[in-house]
Amino acid sequence: MTDRIALDDATLAEIEGFVRTQIVPLEPLLLKQAWAELEAACAPLRARVAERGWLAPHVEPEHGGWGLDLQSQARLGAVLGFSPLGHGIFNCQAPDAANMELLALAASEEQKERWLRPLVAGEIRSCFGMTEPEHAGSNPTEMSTRARLDGDEWVLDGHKWFTTGAHGASFCVVMCVTDPDAPSKYARASMIVVPTDAPGYEHVRRISIMGEEGFGHASHSEIRFNGCRVPEANLIGGRGAGFLLAQKRLGPGRIHHCMRWIGLAERAFDLMCRRAVERELSPGKPLGTRQTIQNWIAESRAELDACRLLVMDVARQIDDVGAHAARNSISAIKFHAAGALQRVVDRSIQTHGALGMTDDIILAWIFRHERGARIYDGPDEVHKSVVARRILRAYGMTEAR
Repeated sequence: MTDRIALDDATLAEIEGFVRTQIVPLEPLLLKQAWAELEAACAPLRARVAERGWLAPHVEPEHGGWGLDLQSQARLGAVLGFSPLGHGIFNCQAPDAANMELLALAASEEQKERWLRPLVAGEIRSCFGMTEPEHAGSNPTEMSTRARLDGDEWVLDGHKWFTTGAHGASFCVVMCVTDPDAPSKYARASMIVVPTDAPGYEHVRRISIMGEEGFGHASHSEIRFNGCRVPEANLIGGRGAGFLLAQKRLGPGRIHHCMRWIGLAERAFDLMCRRAVERELSPGKPLGTRQTIQNWIAESRAELDACRLLVMDVARQIDDVGAHAARNSISAIKFHAAGALQRVVDRSIQTHGALGMTDDIILAWIFRHERGARIYDGPDEVHKSVVARRILRAYGMTEAR
């Protein structure tokens, strides 16, 4: 395995300048939902990122990525998160980033060549099918999508939704039940790669989120598998390994999410401070002279600094002792960062008044696309309960769930 690379301050500063001067100016196309123009404008920036060797920073060089260590990925994630376009241009957007890590970890050499190599190179995109509308997303052991072997093919039947990035994706990593009678409920599911052009794969729709369907990786879809057939060799990591792989996928993935949220919150904070200085309540009296606005700015700065330090510490823990040993902290950063993001964005919208709710600036886009931060990857309430139960066990509590 290739040694991971530490990100130096000079390179990070260079990338920060690139985000602010080259990527942020493309955001009006995003707000206008001018998808074709936006894709055309992003393409040369992706090419420049690739030329610099910055593409797919989370993937090891042996698979075609930059190969940063986790703490460096975290630092970079906050810088890229300053613009909603940053991660996509650097090819480390969800869910592709986690799918790359999954394939690098558990795929066969043939699977890596067919799916991982072009995914890392940015030639294709992927999606991850897990959540089902018929079951609570907070309980991933309850799943109706089934896959059965018929000769040398898997036949899938099921229904998924909030499959992020399915629009335009080349393949979907599907979490499905392959062994319904396994004694352990955690050994019943597997992960199978399903090409989106496979017979029986149906992209039903892009789900409208607060009035916007989104596009590409910035969208969520409903999909169905109607007797969908794929080769037996498309199984990843062995039968019944789905939940184990999902946990390995989610640990570092939450670092990526949290630092991206911090980057977006920093953007909202920056806009709030600029508005506080520039907007006058009356001649010579800027909005920032009001104590309420000052309180919001001070509280936001403290929350973001604390959140950044907490997430960086969890990245260090994962590097030092692994994701399993750090699982309590991983749950904590998920709800802490998601909550901080929402509070800071909400304060910034309020500071901007009516302007904050429009698509003239980026705040409304951030709110509608990231309100789900408190829901996906497990609702915040579930993570809080998990953290509390583990703490209380150390005090002798043995109550059943």
